[in-house]
Amino acid sequence: MKFSEILNRLNANIADHSLTQNPNQDPEIMGMAAIDEAISGTLCYVENEKFASLIRETNATAVILPINDAIQAQAQARGLAWMTSPDPKLLFAQAIALFYQPYRPNPEIHPTAVIHPTAKIGNDVYIGPHAVIQQGVEIGNNAVIHPNVVIYPDVKIGDRTTLHANSTIHERSQIGADCVIHSGAVIGAEGFGFVPTRSGWYKVEQSGYTVLEDGVEVGCNTAIDRPAVGETRIGRNTIIDNLVQIGHGCHIGSGCAIAGQAGIAGGVNIGNRVILAGQVGIANKVKIGDGAIASAQTGIASDVAPGEIVSGSPAIPHKLYLRISAIYSRLPDIYQTFRQLQRQTKK
Repeated sequence: MKFSEILNRLNANIADHSLTQNPNQDPEIMGMAAIDEAISGTLCYVENEKFASLIRETNATAVILPINDAIQAQAQARGLAWMTSPDPKLLFAQAIALFYQPYRPNPEIHPTAVIHPTAKIGNDVYIGPHAVIQQGVEIGNNAVIHPNVVIYPDVKIGDRTTLHANSTIHERSQIGADCVIHSGAVIGAEGFGFVPTRSGWYKVEQSGYTVLEDGVEVGCNTAIDRPAVGETRIGRNTIIDNLVQIGHGCHIGSGCAIAGQAGIAGGVNIGNRVILAGQVGIANKVKIGDGAIASAQTGIASDVAPGEIVSGSPAIPHKLYLRISAIYSRLPDIYQTFRQLQRQTKK
């Protein structure tokens, strides 16, 4: 589409119509690209001054820029078509959606799907080959159930939710509207509940529920367990990456982001808008306040206050962690100095 058409369609999503462009150029745009991999006919973006030097080398035809006169002049000198935005990365993401929409099959029920007669299926639902839907299941309108999905009894799935191939939803789980469950994810399986006895481990039946509120996205091969009693709950619009373990009885707030390989033990309570980077581990029954952030590989064994940023294992305030990290590489020299001082004091 023409560059001007892209701008007009993006502007329609912005209340104050604040986008501006170079008015002298209106090339044809064939697709999107990263600025350092762009070819002729593509649109890319520059997030901030840190990446402005890439404008000199890019092969893109057009670029989304921050509101910065110097960067705009640089793009102008290269002969690039450009538009500006207070948030170029967000605008780039919105532009991608103009060129690409994920695969969504047309509504139908494949003849090889196994659907219990008591299941309630909404309007315009797609159910793929070899999907299994057991008794008492309720599936909302416009839902998509891809091949080989297994849905256990008495599950409820909201409108427009997508379950990708080979995901499994265990009994009595509740998944809201507009959720996405990616391939291999397991929702509502038994929590890891055992009581030690003299004769071995006694299994605690996991009679609770797992609830995903509206707009939750769960990555591939992630597991969210149900508890012995009560519920495991994931708040609305929380996003969860691949290979995440969320233990039984956890309560995770809304708008959280949990990166790959994070492990959350049972009974953890996480507030709203919390960010957990990759491989974060959280111990049993820890509470994490609203807006807290844990950097990669942080081990959290005690409560984290709202808004606090923590790093390291065991977790400490991020600023202290940075100071310690700066010293870490100097420890051999510091130790040698210490040994010299020891020898001098013994003389």
